Amino acid sequence: MSGWSANDIPGQGGRLAVVTGANSGLGYVAARELARAGARVVLACRSEERGGVALDLLRDEVPGAEAEVRRLDLGDLASVRGFVAALPYERVDLLLNNAGVMGLPHGTTADGFETQFGVNHLGHFALTGLLLPALLAAPGARVVTVSSMVHAMANIDARDLNSERRYRRWTAYARSKSANLLFTHELARRLTGYGSDVVAAAAHPGYAATNLQTAGPRAEGRRTVERLMRLGNRFLAQSAEVGALPVLYAATAPGVRPDAFVGPSFALWRGAPAPSWRAPWTLDDAMGERLWAASEDLTGVTYALPEAA
Repeated sequence: MSGWSANDIPGQGGRLAVVTGANSGLGYVAARELARAGARVVLACRSEERGGVALDLLRDEVPGAEAEVRRLDLGDLASVRGFVAALPYERVDLLLNNAGVMGLPHGTTADGFETQFGVNHLGHFALTGLLLPALLAAPGARVVTVSSMVHAMANIDARDLNSERRYRRWTAYARSKSANLLFTHELARRLTGYGSDVVAAAAHPGYAATNLQTAGPRAEGRRTVERLMRLGNRFLAQSAEVGALPVLYAATAPGVRPDAFVGPSFALWRGAPAPSWRAPWTLDDAMGERLWAASEDLTGVTYALPEAA
């Protein structure tokens, strides 16, 4: 992986990629580089307006790119179902579960779930399950879910997935990112047991400068916190261009194994893609099964796979 860059992405001609949260940050960079490598890219965005701006920019940066915008609100399961129902493709070669929210005050999704758990995990759980037939139809398909090094702050609480007993914004965020890794672990286990060649992997960008850090404070009017976040992005973070590399590696590099977790090479913080440390609770089979069962119950989405062997 040493020195791996976007120039090392294998040709993606004839492949279809769905990228959530592709209107900015890591999602936009990933969508653009996949398009540059020849993939047809669906920019799945909550705001069609912002998605349209991103699409125009992508086409300017990659002339001739095959790309389109489709509305997807991961905080609304009806929107997730509508997105999948309207997608006019029988196969999906790559699903990048990238979109997310971070450090928000307590709130709920359209379906009543705590916002960070609902958007970061449950929305992507439902999307992946509904797209599973299209993924199984594509030889060598991959599902890459973006987690965070912050996952190490907290394991999920299976008795309080929606943080109803006590809400702390950063604990809730960390739990949602642990859920991303537990989901990947259990999905990889089930796909392997099914005998499928679909690879479920995860990645994180280290500390990358995106609008994820500033969106929460800006929405709350916490200007001092927003300024501090901007300073951190400017002087401490690596760019979104570099932060997207672990995601792109997990999505395209040959030899990526099921349940791989890719991140920056230097101290989980910055640098070229490399295998990343992960908290041991994200490899717990029993906890993965509990989260899976709860996620099916909460979303109403059941995966069309038999039990893993």
